[in-house]
Amino acid sequence: MRDFISGLVLGAGASSRFGQPKQLLPFRGTTLLGWVIKQAEQATGLDEVIVVLGRAADEIRENVVCGNAKVVENPVFGEGCASSYRAGIEALDPRSDAIMILLGDQPGVDPETINRVADEWRHGDGQIALAAYHGRKGHPMLFAKSLFDQLVGLHGDKAAWKLVDANPELVRVIPFERTFPEDINTIEDFQRATDHDARQM
Repeated sequence: MRDFISGLVLGAGASSRFGQPKQLLPFRGTTLLGWVIKQAEQATGLDEVIVVLGRAADEIRENVVCGNAKVVENPVFGEGCASSYRAGIEALDPRSDAIMILLGDQPGVDPETINRVADEWRHGDGQIALAAYHGRKGHPMLFAKSLFDQLVGLHGDKAAWKLVDANPELVRVIPFERTFPEDINTIEDFQRATDHDARQM
């Protein structure tokens, strides 16, 4: 029996630089968050998908296609992404052996990338696995169950990176020879992402 991996999509951000919930931005025939959820659900390497919402949760529930993902809310999303780890871990299937963290504003992480990180963790060693794009470390980022207690004890943003940086001996880096999947934090980021899509058509 293979290890059970839960995908944790972080969609609780306040979108303060947008002035509107960026989770609802139109993207590839759906919404930005809907696209990220779709990638996670299409990844055969994940056994369940959990989406954590925060600001504008009701509006997002009404307008984002979440498929079969379990949706939970983080009432203290203003405390940073560490609070979303806690909300997500509380909702895990009891069988979960690891969580893979996916950013709700990072649409460039595709199912193949998710699957490879999951598969290499399952067949390798290390309690943490993460992708690196031409040497630049990023998401998806996977943490074994043995680290859940440490994850829920973290605080603020970039919290998972604190655990990675403090425990380099636990980290398995999965190299990818492809462009880094940038976050969409500003209108300019979103425009670049949609312009790239238009060029690919």
